Amino acid sequence: MMPRATLSLSATVKDQLRAHLFPGDHKEAAAVLVCARVPGQRLRLIARDVVLVPHNACASRTEHSLTWPGAHIEEAIDIAAPEQLSLILVHSHPYGFPDFSDTDDASDQEVMPCIFEAVGDLHGSAIMLPSGVLLARLYDPHGDLSLVDLVSVVGDDLQFWWRDDLSGAAIRPMAFTSDMRGELSRLTACVIGISGTGSPVAEQACRLGFGRVIGIDHDHVEDKNLNRILNTSLADARGRRTKVAAFGERVNQYRETSFFEDIDANVMTRKAVLAAAQADVVFCCVDTHRGRMIADRIAACFLLPLFDVGVAIPTRKTGDGLAIAEVTGRIDYVKPGGSSLGDRGVYTAASLQAEALAESDPGAHAEQVKAGYIEGLPEQAPAVISLNLRAASACMLEFIARAYPFRHEPNARYARTRFMLAEAFEEFTAESEFPANPSALLADGAKEPLLGLPVLGQEDTGCV
Repeated sequence: MMPRATLSLSATVKDQLRAHLFPGDHKEAAAVLVCARVPGQRLRLIARDVVLVPHNACASRTEHSLTWPGAHIEEAIDIAAPEQLSLILVHSHPYGFPDFSDTDDASDQEVMPCIFEAVGDLHGSAIMLPSGVLLARLYDPHGDLSLVDLVSVVGDDLQFWWRDDLSGAAIRPMAFTSDMRGELSRLTACVIGISGTGSPVAEQACRLGFGRVIGIDHDHVEDKNLNRILNTSLADARGRRTKVAAFGERVNQYRETSFFEDIDANVMTRKAVLAAAQADVVFCCVDTHRGRMIADRIAACFLLPLFDVGVAIPTRKTGDGLAIAEVTGRIDYVKPGGSSLGDRGVYTAASLQAEALAESDPGAHAEQVKAGYIEGLPEQAPAVISLNLRAASACMLEFIARAYPFRHEPNARYARTRFMLAEAFEEFTAESEFPANPSALLADGAKEPLLGLPVLGQEDTGCV
């Protein structure tokens, strides 16, 4: 069953919590998570900040109980108040009892009403086990209780802890097995751009068994791209159907019930961003710098893992004209709080400005070099599906490697993968080799303006 309520943390926050809650003395410890809410129908909280309760500030700490001062809850309330954020009170179970105790229940009944009087309309409590696994529950202002179905941690590895399957929390399902497919059936993937690389990425997401796949694209099918967009036909091109509608009609025939949601919108619109926010993982398959900038911001704001894919065919001059210099593909994995696509130079201020110029002044932009698949050749229908499939496969395998680890080396060494087919060579760049500038958007959630961009404000009409 798809999760009704989820809590997401960056690996940095999870590690900070675990180090504090398990100092090595086998006694309970406490902290408070300050969480933003993701906009949309799905109830998803994301940890923005953590208040650690000093061990020596607690009136008592034993192996099975804890008494801690209210001053640190008040500190968390002060952080939450301006945006009416949610608080989750966290404590440890040093000996691994995998549930809330009667003492935990009594404590919540005493403390939660006080928090609701001060701030917000949704709060909760959580316990952390020695393995680092979190179990969480939520309360509404009436005291009604609901369990958090899924706690996800986004770092170099992707972790999913299911409330109804704690036995599988410590050991991830094996890659490429039915167990992997079983978990994917409960997760949502978002694919931004359903075209040359996006359609095979989305096809894999559908065939692998994601419970829900959201496709975002505002373009129409044309004759010239039928040779590289999966699940499109001549009738789609002649009828000027949107790429997502044509793709969705075919893939929804794979199962008894529809699971692919087509979002006919520019990624630079509020509609598209709100749709992407509902996902558990985002695949960026666009060919614009501004599209990648938006995907970067989505990942940071909503604590989502981001996989970005791109291909290129640079050329060189010869005596007879042009020749292929290289055939390349690039896959970048971006984790919230790590280096962004912007940090890595995938887009720059200059490239964003150039694209803006292209829309506002096509004549001026014509003076600039605008490369397609094959640099220097104005190919309208390049025969690149084989290259696209190679890159799309590498992109999805990167996700699998992080959610269901199979590499012999740590995933942190593979923040970027580049393959060069002419040289028959692959190179990898570690996360530590990229600069990482702090993001002011990290875990912003529903904070307005959305993604920090006024163009995505409440009055957004969808026209960009």
